[in-house]
Amino acid sequence: MATPIGLNVTPEFSSSYRDFGSFPENLFDRHSYAPTLRAYKHRLDSASAQLLVQHEDVADVPFRDLDGTGAVLARKNIFGDQKLREHLGDNAVEDPLTSSLVSGAYATKADPNCRFIFFSAKHSRAPLRLTRTMLTRIMTYHQVMPRYLEFLFLFGQRAMPHDLRYSGFREQTSLELSAAGQYLPELRRSGKHYQICYNLKSVGCSSHPDTALMHQQWSIRHAAIYHQFDIEFGTTLWIITKGDLVLKENVQDVTGPDGRPEDRAFRTPEEAFRASLPIHALFAHWATNDWRWYMQWLEDSVDKDTQATILEDRTEKLRSTVYTPSDLQRIQIWEEKANEAMSTLESNASVLGAILDYYLGLADNARFPLKSSNADDIKMFAAQMKDLIADSNMQRNRAKHLVNIASQRKTLILQYLQSQASEKMETLTMMSQKEAVAMRIVTVVTLIFLPATFVSTFFSTDVVKYQNGSGTNSTAGGTSYSSLAMARWLEVTLPLTVVTFLLSWLAYTKAKKKIGVQALAKGIFGHANTPTYP
Repeated sequence: MATPIGLNVTPEFSSSYRDFGSFPENLFDRHSYAPTLRAYKHRLDSASAQLLVQHEDVADVPFRDLDGTGAVLARKNIFGDQKLREHLGDNAVEDPLTSSLVSGAYATKADPNCRFIFFSAKHSRAPLRLTRTMLTRIMTYHQVMPRYLEFLFLFGQRAMPHDLRYSGFREQTSLELSAAGQYLPELRRSGKHYQICYNLKSVGCSSHPDTALMHQQWSIRHAAIYHQFDIEFGTTLWIITKGDLVLKENVQDVTGPDGRPEDRAFRTPEEAFRASLPIHALFAHWATNDWRWYMQWLEDSVDKDTQATILEDRTEKLRSTVYTPSDLQRIQIWEEKANEAMSTLESNASVLGAILDYYLGLADNARFPLKSSNADDIKMFAAQMKDLIADSNMQRNRAKHLVNIASQRKTLILQYLQSQASEKMETLTMMSQKEAVAMRIVTVVTLIFLPATFVSTFFSTDVVKYQNGSGTNSTAGGTSYSSLAMARWLEVTLPLTVVTFLLSWLAYTKAKKKIGVQALAKGIFGHANTPTYP
């Protein structure tokens, strides 16, 4: 097989590509500054372990290259850096010591009319299936704007969803003279191009359709989009990053044989520009499709958990619903999910609005050569985007209303919990009062019998004996009765009983008075410490 002939590329491109491992510091465009590029490089160094796979045996990067008629030039899954070099057209052999080119060339293939590159993972919280070497080679070869890294950093291996609130739109436009080294006609690059990148979020249910409402699993999923368009050659590049390949299938539906002819025609810059707009619209539709059903799920879940708060008669003594702190926790979860949905929908609408504004700006830019030929295409695209933005805003208002409902019902549940606690305290108080009455009865009985018991016990000892002394009368039954003993018992018992009651009354009165003084002092000092305001 003959060795491909190298294309003429500029020294700036060769130098940048040779040093691809230092991306994005190796870029030679005029829109980036060294400190900014250095910061991106540092962040990529620290994030690579979680962001990207570490071994090529698990790498998998789908490429889809189309010619001017929309026919597939190449449909490949790249599983390693060497296969990536072959696909890009890099057959260079470098000196291992000096990294200088020994043979071959860094570029032997012109860019296809349209190229799609898909970065994906096993799931949304797994590392992207390409290595650091593959990522930096792709980004350098196509001179991808470094700000796309901001959206790539949202992906990677994590236990929980990461930074879902971050959204944005970035653009880099060069419609006039290209920077030094960017004019590469044999690669079909004029250096006059625009680059945009953004991220959008959608929502999806991973549960089986028959799953009960409360057990359904919904999650917010994000995608990062990069688009580059050359205004002279019409070459188009897309890099689409998502946790799965759903968008790849959607893109293939649009640009495949069953798609509309105008959506897969790239023969001229006008056709290529026209075909790029439906791809943006495709991503916008993806970002708005399932929010209606997600909001319906949230509304139904909130109603199911809280409808008793407004439908049940809480004045009845017997109630079918007894609230617990877990009910409060559950409604708090729904409120947070609704808040998250509201924030996400707002950011989606903002990104879609930025895309719309950018293309409307191109249509008004005198330096944009396609402003006249594609004016109608931009108008149609703008109408689509406005509809989708309106839909996002409507769902956002729905989420905002749900947040208010959840907050109000959470307040009701909190009041019911407090009411239930008060009822329990009232019941305990009544029981305590009954127990206090019983204890008082026991105390009074004890006070009555205590002196008599004590005296009787004392008189039964050997200290006092009356049976054999004076005042003892014998009875027929052999028993004896001592009137003197009885008199002495009464003489001791009755005064002692009176003294016992008197001492108990004095102790009770003193304790009651002490409690009153303490309460009075607390009230006086409490008022004294209360701040006054003019």
